[in-house]
Amino acid sequence: MTDLGDFEEFESAERAATDADPEPTPDAADDFETVEANPAGRDRGLGTLSAAEGLSVGEHEDETRLRAYVTVGNRSLVRVGAYAVADYPDGEALFCRITALEYAQEFRSDDATEIHARRAMRSDGIDEADYKFMATLEPLAVLYSEGGDLLRRMPDRVPKPETVVRRAEDKSEVKTGLKVPDDGVFVGHLAVGGEKVRTAAEPPTVDYRLKDDYDSGDPLVFRHTLVAGGTGSGKTHASKNVLRQYLGRTYEMSDGRTPGAAVVQFDPQDEYAQMHDDGDYPDDFGRALDAEGVKHGGHDDTKAFVPVVGEATYAADHHRAEQVEFTLPFSMVRSRPWLVAGAGLNDNQYPALQRLLRRFFRQHGDGGTYAEFRSFLDDPALREELHEAGKVHEATYDAVKRKTYGFGDVFDGDAPPITDLVHEFVRPGGLTCVPTYHINDSRKTTTVVLALASLLVDEKLSNDPRYDRIKETPLVLGMDEAHNFLTDADSVQASKVIGKFSEAAKQGRKERLGLFLITQDPQDIADPVFKQVNTSVVLNLGDEDAIKSVNLPSTLEGKVPYFEKGQMAVYSPDNSEPVEVVGLPHCVTKHGRD
Repeated sequence: MTDLGDFEEFESAERAATDADPEPTPDAADDFETVEANPAGRDRGLGTLSAAEGLSVGEHEDETRLRAYVTVGNRSLVRVGAYAVADYPDGEALFCRITALEYAQEFRSDDATEIHARRAMRSDGIDEADYKFMATLEPLAVLYSEGGDLLRRMPDRVPKPETVVRRAEDKSEVKTGLKVPDDGVFVGHLAVGGEKVRTAAEPPTVDYRLKDDYDSGDPLVFRHTLVAGGTGSGKTHASKNVLRQYLGRTYEMSDGRTPGAAVVQFDPQDEYAQMHDDGDYPDDFGRALDAEGVKHGGHDDTKAFVPVVGEATYAADHHRAEQVEFTLPFSMVRSRPWLVAGAGLNDNQYPALQRLLRRFFRQHGDGGTYAEFRSFLDDPALREELHEAGKVHEATYDAVKRKTYGFGDVFDGDAPPITDLVHEFVRPGGLTCVPTYHINDSRKTTTVVLALASLLVDEKLSNDPRYDRIKETPLVLGMDEAHNFLTDADSVQASKVIGKFSEAAKQGRKERLGLFLITQDPQDIADPVFKQVNTSVVLNLGDEDAIKSVNLPSTLEGKVPYFEKGQMAVYSPDNSEPVEVVGLPHCVTKHGRD
């Protein structure tokens, strides 16, 4: 008898039965009839709206709840930030952005256990059907047709439960839903997470453009643009591509004329004169740009206006643009005393400088030079006269004399004065670059840039301009490293410059003057100027203060530090919803040095 006790007899009987009747072979097994079960029709869309946790659209964010169940086969296709559409039965549609994705358990169980974990570690994959995949949607607009046109309005109705949610694959739906103009200045292509938005159209990408006509307000170029990005983010590449689109565009002036826009670009790294030359890109890329109406290739009417400053020499073997040398005449200081106040004259000393300059120019006229002004200040009799008359204290006089020293290399150089070259400096349809890389003194560089920029701004704002060419030409004033010139500071020069440019920004629409500011430190640009900027193009920025300063919506702000080269967020409230854009992979003109 075995240890199995009563089971010994059962084991013997089982063995006997097995010996008598061998196990059936597979051929002898019963055959079961199989029936194919294919559902009628075919799946469409990504999934359906669910009312399990509420389905609502309200005036406030916390009153809106839209969640869609995404079917198993579509889950790998869905991304946060992607655009989706839910149709209403009457032909209208709700255009949405996916703001969150979530796995939820289909059955009540605890999968955070040793058994579940080890089973998953030994298997090739998971069973998606065991989980619900839910997408949270943010409604952006209701799309509707009127008179054959697709229009948008604010979300004001809730779709029905189990409404099919589909990807936004119609280009007109995407553009209308995001309020992106069909025509205008090309910036790049709409993207989500660095991947271009694809549609069923040809080409499948969605072009992002800035409004550039008068149909619904003024062109955005005259409401000013900021391009912000860190080193290596591609801001110069992107800026060249956008500026190239303005060359050749015409704008209506107050007298009804439509001259071409002139672009004047201040260029501290000497990179923009290359826009004279063709870019290095494949032929098929050029054909694709032609198909989308994007201007490309070098711009023949490009000139480099080179300031002659002291012994500094300019070498330009990296571009073929014509070079025009010029100097700043000291006569420009007559109406801009702050140009020689760069050493920090205070509010008490500045009026003294103004008085001294008025007296100097009364004696010497517009032909007076900086060297003559220095000799004028060296006169001890003048110092004593003004002090005894109570007009300029002797200590103040000495401070003015000391703090206006050191501009001899900037003014009255061996080249034609810029005031004699205005007709050539500002050319309808032309690009003028002002390189300052060869000037190795930041104070002198600042003086040159601010002198030219203020000349343009003063003439634009004047009711009695001296140079009609500037007044009567639509002008885009580009300024790279703008933070170096338009920054808040406790000096007379800074306050005068900021006041001048703030007023220019306010009057830009009326005077056809657009500021195009490029910087890696947007937080350093003075608020009075910054607040007038309507369009912000933000590439990769790593500094938290810089990111905060550009005032992006939170949905885009968190992405900025992770942008790859060429990725950008565009925030232009008068043009579109805030969007992510990918710039062109190639520069449309020459870019970079061999």
